[in-house]
Amino acid sequence: MSKRRIVVGHSPDPDDAFMFYALAHHKLDTGDLNFHHELQDIETLNRRALRGELEVSAVSLHAFAFLQDKYALLPSGCSMGDRYGPMVVARQPLAVSDLASVKIAIPGTMTTAFLALRLLLPQGFEYEAVPFDQIIPAVAAGRFQAGLIIHEGQLTFADQGLRLIVDLGAWWHEQTGLPLPLGGNVVRRDLGPETMVQISRLLQESIRYGLAHRDEALSYALQYARDMTRSLADRFVGMYVNEWTLDYGPRGREAVRRLLAAGHEAGVIPHPVEIEFVDA
Repeated sequence: MSKRRIVVGHSPDPDDAFMFYALAHHKLDTGDLNFHHELQDIETLNRRALRGELEVSAVSLHAFAFLQDKYALLPSGCSMGDRYGPMVVARQPLAVSDLASVKIAIPGTMTTAFLALRLLLPQGFEYEAVPFDQIIPAVAAGRFQAGLIIHEGQLTFADQGLRLIVDLGAWWHEQTGLPLPLGGNVVRRDLGPETMVQISRLLQESIRYGLAHRDEALSYALQYARDMTRSLADRFVGMYVNEWTLDYGPRGREAVRRLLAAGHEAGVIPHPVEIEFVDA
C-alpha cells in the first residue's frame, strides 16, 4: 500500500532542524504517512499557508490569526520566548520612543515579531520588509536606522557593532507576566481528525527524540546554523526547543490567546481569533 504524502514546511534554522530531525531522518515509524520536508524562511511559509499549500507547516503565531479556517494548531512545536525574543537593534543609541520616527527593517508583516512591535509602538512607525538574514548587515551598513531581528541574530548582532534597543520578549513579559509565543506548527484541517492526531503525535515524538539524542540532532542542525559555533547553536536550540516545545501547556496556551487578543484589540488583527489545538 502506498503511503500518504505529507508536505511539511519549516524554516532552515537550527531550532526547526533539531525539532524535525527524527522525522527527516526516518527515526520514527510513521505508519501510512510519508513526510516530505520543504525548507523556506518563515514569512514565505506564512504566505504559502495562507494559500493552503502545505499539509503541515511552521508558521508565525501572528499568521495563524489569518489561517484558522484552513489550519489547526498542533500542541507541539512552539517557539516560545520566555523573557526573551525578537529584538530591535541599531548602530546608534536610541530610546524606544525614537523608534516611531525612524525606518525599521522588519522580517515580514506576518511575523509575530512585527505584531509585537506594533503592540509596542501603537502610534505606528515606518518599516520595510527585508529577508530576515539580511537585516543585520543592512542596519550595520547604515541602510536602516534600526532593524527587527529574529532567529540566531538575537545572539550575534553585537558582532556587527549593533546595540540592543528593546527585547520584545522581555517587554511582553513585563506587560503580561507571560512568555511570548513566536511560532507554532499547524496542520491542515482537510486531512481529517484521525490524520491530524497522528501527525500531532509524530511531531511530539520527533521533538522528544531530538531532546533525548541531543548531540546527534544538534550535529544535523549545525548545517543550518549560518556560521554559528556548535556551542552557540546549542544555546540557540536550547532557547527555542525545550519544555514549551513539547507542549504549550496551560500557560503557553494562555499566552497565545492573550497575544492574539491584544493584536485584535490594537486593530492589527481584524477579527477575534478562535484558538483550537489538535488534542488526542
